[in-house]
Amino acid sequence: MSASIATRDAYGKTLMELGKENKDIVVLDADLSKSTKTVIFAKEFPDRFFNMGIAEQNLMGTAAGLAASGKVPFASTFAMFATGRAYETIRNAIAYPRLNVKIAATHAGLTVGEDGATHQCLEDIALMRVIPNMTVLCPADGVETEAVVRAAAGYKGPVYIRLGRAKVDGIYDRDSYAFEWGKGITLRDGEDVTIVATGIMVTMAMEAAADLQKNGISARVIDIHTVKPIDASLIRKAAQETGAVVTAEEHSIIGGLGSAVAEILGQLLPVPVIRVGVNDTFGESGTARELLIKYGLTPSCIMQAVEKAIKIKRL
Repeated sequence: MSASIATRDAYGKTLMELGKENKDIVVLDADLSKSTKTVIFAKEFPDRFFNMGIAEQNLMGTAAGLAASGKVPFASTFAMFATGRAYETIRNAIAYPRLNVKIAATHAGLTVGEDGATHQCLEDIALMRVIPNMTVLCPADGVETEAVVRAAAGYKGPVYIRLGRAKVDGIYDRDSYAFEWGKGITLRDGEDVTIVATGIMVTMAMEAAADLQKNGISARVIDIHTVKPIDASLIRKAAQETGAVVTAEEHSIIGGLGSAVAEILGQLLPVPVIRVGVNDTFGESGTARELLIKYGLTPSCIMQAVEKAIKIKRL
């Protein structure tokens, strides 16, 4: 298991390493490089770093132009501004022509904390998932972030990488972790229910599963690092074998991982699906811990959802 680290920190470090390996990688930021950690790349490669100022549409449009010129641009800002303010530019200038732009958006979800509702993007997965040609990645820890960023750099096409502000517990060991594009990872086997999680909720799902085991409930845990294209076959198999599914995400339950899983199982194998996430509301200012508790994104909330899903399964 790796050390606790914010996924944005792992991103900044990996980006600098990639810069040494590939001279075509360029990085753009919207005057937030210290927060997004692209400042690490900027210090090492100042001639390949572009601060576009507080002008996110221009950030994405310039990234598109650089991609069309053969560069591999990583465009970074907060998730709220990347997907909200620059949505139309991403859709029409990047995804429509399928340009090779990597959008690495930090400060996603409630764990932005004290910055409040205006900066807590709970809709970004939904917004990016619905755009044709867009791949959506959401790593669970530092090791997975490194692998995701490296995979994105080598992939030809638009990619959205969702990153966080707060430190997260390490799940994976760098020496043994193997990232596979579009494939979920079964972290724990179980027979009674499947917990499908993404991002910071993966560690909470593992904690919930351990506590459920003490109560005689066997929970399978799946890490979905690639929300689009999602691993439909793994989810279907798990649902078939356990008969009930709980999803967990630091995002609105509308349009994110929970919706994606429900869409799959609604078509292929209807089973009870209970979604743990933010219930169609804005966040507010507070510490990351306070907000996760208030909005129901904790291991105990996952456990309650599991009990509900199993109860429905047994009807």
